[in-house]
Amino acid sequence: MSEREATPGVTPRTVASGGAADAQSRTVLDQAAHENFPVAPFFLPRAWRTDLMAVYGFARLVDDIGDGDLAPGGGDAVLLGLDREQSDDRPAMLDALQADLDRVFSDLAPGPRHPLMRRLGPTVRRCRLTPEPFLGLIEANRQDQRVARYGTYDDLLAYCELSANPVGRLVLGITGTTTPERVRRSDAICTALQIVEHLQDVAEDLGRDRIYLPAEDLKRFAVTEDDLRAPRGGASVRALIAFEAERARELLNEGAPLVGSVHGRLKLLLAGFVAGGRAALRAVAAADHDVLPGPPKPTKLSLLREVGATLRREG
Repeated sequence: MSEREATPGVTPRTVASGGAADAQSRTVLDQAAHENFPVAPFFLPRAWRTDLMAVYGFARLVDDIGDGDLAPGGGDAVLLGLDREQSDDRPAMLDALQADLDRVFSDLAPGPRHPLMRRLGPTVRRCRLTPEPFLGLIEANRQDQRVARYGTYDDLLAYCELSANPVGRLVLGITGTTTPERVRRSDAICTALQIVEHLQDVAEDLGRDRIYLPAEDLKRFAVTEDDLRAPRGGASVRALIAFEAERARELLNEGAPLVGSVHGRLKLLLAGFVAGGRAALRAVAAADHDVLPGPPKPTKLSLLREVGATLRREG
């Protein structure tokens, strides 16, 4: 353990004003409204909503660190015990976040530093969650600092095992519904949702010098990186996106029986996850698979229709 991790108490370099810290946390949590799928909808029990938002706060924070999308000013770095200037040092920020995660799972005072991590602590204890899913999400963002291209589809699936599948496993843990079969179905859904997001965000990811389309598929469809930088997708790019979209659709179909394996409001939540992916894929198809001008997004009406269709099909 480093000296910084071991130092107890509150020091000038590890605090921000309570109001500023709360505002930063609210900014992160407010992003839930812009996801493809419902994060913690109103119809769930209050305890579930609280726990799901706590997990979402962690997942959003780690992604914002990995993508360099933190609020300006270095406040999150200070909250994690670093200097403001280190807010641009993504590996250091991820290390500091993991150290704060260790504090979440430790009974030792003074506990986690970041308000989103303090919010996570009660959820971890109440639901008896383990560190592994959280560590997977951190490792996925570490990998984003090292790996900018994926050679094969299997390589991409291995990345999704870290970047996406832990979220579904945490949902099952929070709702007390974990079984090996449900985990398998959940993994398929989460990987599909990650692939769909990659398809929507091809241009944005390329702006960060990342490509999540497997190189073997780029070669197969004769698509170059310059083709992906064009303002609009040509026929070969659109054929490639259609191919990857079909893979995501097959994964959603593989995972969809998860919806029928649970009951009550959880069934509706999981149907929302599946429907979010399907509605996004419909939006991509409606754009003739041209994702380069910007991410095709489903409307709320199309999402509701997909929820109904998923419940009829899987209920």
